[in-house]
Amino acid sequence: MTKKRIAVIGSGCSGLTSIKECLDQGLEPVCFEKDDDIGGLWRYKDSPSEASVYRSCVFNTSKELSGFSDFPVPADFPPFLHNTFFLRYLRLYAKKFDLLRHIRFGTAVSSVRHAPDYDTTGRWTVATRSPSDGVDKLETFDGVMVCTGHHWNPHVPHFRGLDKFGGTVLHSHDYKSGKEMMGKKILIVGKSAVLIIYT
Repeated sequence: MTKKRIAVIGSGCSGLTSIKECLDQGLEPVCFEKDDDIGGLWRYKDSPSEASVYRSCVFNTSKELSGFSDFPVPADFPPFLHNTFFLRYLRLYAKKFDLLRHIRFGTAVSSVRHAPDYDTTGRWTVATRSPSDGVDKLETFDGVMVCTGHHWNPHVPHFRGLDKFGGTVLHSHDYKSGKEMMGKKILIVGKSAVLIIYT
């Protein structure tokens, strides 16, 4: 019997664990990662337009509570992980379970649609594009796991008077290091996905 092919979109925490679970269930995962490395949100990027943790981000839960049940965080890692340690942990996880060979790096997914035979097979058509050759490619999969997370697209609240504010309004999605805020008066609105307002 032919293994069912599953498209996994993204190779952050959810994508890596999804690849592993597919393998554990006898499925054939194909992961599409638009960047050239794993880690998703946990791989720091300077660009405000790209979702990532901020430079000094440290987990607010202990490593014992933050690791995967089938792969504990190494004992020599600090009790509360800086994002660089968590990225190292994800790389160790990917290596331990041989996940990298299932990832197509530098390949962005542009659409996911019902395959022409969806009504009888439940299959999906996934369109991808590799920036290296710029060629669109269509493939059919038995299932799709979208593992892009919810932080890649910030939700910016709108409230009366914000458009009249003369300073800078920044969503936490775009916060990277805070150097541009040094010496400024700052107002933080919210407690999770926050607005940072400063003059």
